[in-house]
Amino acid sequence: MIILAALIMMTLHIKGQNMALTTKQQALVAIAANEAKGNIEGLKAALNEGLEQGLTVSEAKEALSHLYAYTGFPRSLNALGALQQVINERKEAGRCVDDGREADPLPGDYDALKQGTEVQTQLCGGQPFTYAFAPQTDYYLKAHLFGDIFARNNLSFADREVVTVSAISALPGCEPQLKAHVSGARNMGVTDEALRAIPALLEAMVGAAEAERLRGALAAVFGESYSPVQTVDFSVWPKGAPNTAYAQYFTGNSYLSQMEGGMANVTFEPRCRNNWHIHHKQVQVLICVAGRGWYQEWGKEAVAMTPGTIIAIPAEVKHWHGAAKDSWFQHLTYHKDVQEGASNEWLEPVTDDIYGKLK
Repeated sequence: MIILAALIMMTLHIKGQNMALTTKQQALVAIAANEAKGNIEGLKAALNEGLEQGLTVSEAKEALSHLYAYTGFPRSLNALGALQQVINERKEAGRCVDDGREADPLPGDYDALKQGTEVQTQLCGGQPFTYAFAPQTDYYLKAHLFGDIFARNNLSFADREVVTVSAISALPGCEPQLKAHVSGARNMGVTDEALRAIPALLEAMVGAAEAERLRGALAAVFGESYSPVQTVDFSVWPKGAPNTAYAQYFTGNSYLSQMEGGMANVTFEPRCRNNWHIHHKQVQVLICVAGRGWYQEWGKEAVAMTPGTIIAIPAEVKHWHGAAKDSWFQHLTYHKDVQEGASNEWLEPVTDDIYGKLK
């Protein structure tokens, strides 16, 4: 958890320093998405970083309570339990914990249905919304969600929509609601620049799939063209660390996770590929485990690689392998039939002309 918190801190300071989102909103992005995924360790790291950067306990608690309306009580209660653990651990370690202020009490004559209807109308861009198919749900939305919950003023409407958009980005199959809340966020005071900043934070602190989901929703709402990118689940095959030792032999970014038995998992971002190269006196084996990529030998047509594709590359054969233009790609790799004096010879990059012809 300490390592994850450090990575989040680095991301916030390097990538998020000049972003349109406030520091508090940046923290809320990671908190909300991890809550929605049920990733408690990631959530605790995000909570720790948020509290370190000035988020108050009241704001964190409010965000996690707010989310029960979008992710359900089980996720919300688990997350609130994680917040309690983080607070206790920070106090025991003598680290800062700012309780913040609670929401102001509501007046005795507060009409949740009336106020909630007004808030929902604002969220929908001034167009009244009535869910006639399920009147009881319509009432819950107006009176409870947009009335009771949104009336609590320890988070602004804009902050609540940042929380909601980030959480729904982490929920597969909820794209219609995500697009609706992107539009709603704009009506509640979240700037387009701030919305466009969220995917990069999601990708750095939560996952590529969550970021990709939101990029698609933003493009749909903004009326922009968009080419979807296939992502992979790094909880199945770990992404690993940036492959800096071999970066000079790659076009684009790759990541390396060493595994048992001399095997390695290599992750390629879309369009990433390694240079032409030759394995002398050894056979390299590639096993695609996620995404879509390519393998090509010199003078031959490229071969598509999808999960389950296994390729044994003979010694002394010039070749390259890497991701498709529109997909992340992961393969396991190891060497066999290794002879004395075995080595790798790195050659020229794969040109855009060669790579660009692959479909």
